[in-house]
Amino acid sequence: MDFRLSEEQQQFVDSLRRWVEKDYDFETRQQIVKSDAGVSDVAYASLVDLGAVALAVPEDAGGLGGQAEDMMLVMKELGRGLVAEPYFSTVLAADFLRRGGKTDLLQSVASGQLKLACALNEKESGHELFNIAVSARKEGDEYVIQGVKCAVVHGAQAGGFVVSVRSSGEVRDTGGISLLYVPRNAQGLTVTEYRTYDGQRGADLRFDNVRVPASALIGVEGAGWDILEAATDYGVALLCAEAVGAMEAANDLTLEYLKTRKQFGVPIGSFQVLQHRMGDMLVHTAQARSITTLAAVSALTAQPEDRRKLVSAAKVRVGKAMKFVGQQAVQMHGGMGMTDEMSVSHYFKRLTAIEATLGNTDFHRNRFIQQPGFSAV
Repeated sequence: MDFRLSEEQQQFVDSLRRWVEKDYDFETRQQIVKSDAGVSDVAYASLVDLGAVALAVPEDAGGLGGQAEDMMLVMKELGRGLVAEPYFSTVLAADFLRRGGKTDLLQSVASGQLKLACALNEKESGHELFNIAVSARKEGDEYVIQGVKCAVVHGAQAGGFVVSVRSSGEVRDTGGISLLYVPRNAQGLTVTEYRTYDGQRGADLRFDNVRVPASALIGVEGAGWDILEAATDYGVALLCAEAVGAMEAANDLTLEYLKTRKQFGVPIGSFQVLQHRMGDMLVHTAQARSITTLAAVSALTAQPEDRRKLVSAAKVRVGKAMKFVGQQAVQMHGGMGMTDEMSVSHYFKRLTAIEATLGNTDFHRNRFIQQPGFSAV
């Protein structure tokens, strides 16, 4: 398989990187995340103008119909720039809508008019997305939703939510799961926002007898698990791509610091032990990049069994790399690496958050082991 970028892909990557360097540098990013809004409408509009948002929407819904590898390139560049806009949350929710045929909503997403978020997590569920207590009962031509979703990334910035609910069955059944689209202005919906430790924004959603029409159903009632699992696997592949971009940036920062910081009259990069550490960081990143590419190009096309293996293997390998690269980058910067003024500390925080999103390293290791055909021998 040829992994070289096409001319169009390279031009798009260059455009994104120029935008980050010019309009979303570290100082600008700090001002944005510390503001009351926590995001920038101007920055998101720039992503729309660049075509990054439309890339996630099929052509028949007004988008550009980008492939998974195209989306991987976008996420990688956003990871390099520590971009804290509601892009990933919107793209992931858009994939749910695509699978459910919600073309009218996708057109609003492609134009930048509608930002989205996914309400999938609950306090007692851990990383098990099938562990759902939020209920939805059918009353006439409406669904009535009751319960609480937590840790909704960019929930307060969204104009609508993809919500996983329990329409039948027991709490931990994969059957009986339904997916609903809930607009932000739905009566009975309360959104409580907070800042997350990586500088982004999260929210808890409380549903007090929230009513949505039957047309809000995404897919088939009670059979939403297949869409939920497939869409979040795609999301994991995109998060791995963001992590690769963040690790590349952390490596660049660390290498530059080793060249300029002096001890005993010489650059600390001349010390062999630090050279070895830097080499290990680059190896970890290269391996993470390779398996992320494999997972990304297979996320939308592989059979479910193969997809689960590839995605979980990628999250495990990338998780190991994130921990090593992040810790070494901070340590080699010394005490300064822990400060808010140094961008390397923010890369470490973001990598830590990615590791815990949509299943951490331990969760995906266990998931990989449970797949058919695995042998520990």
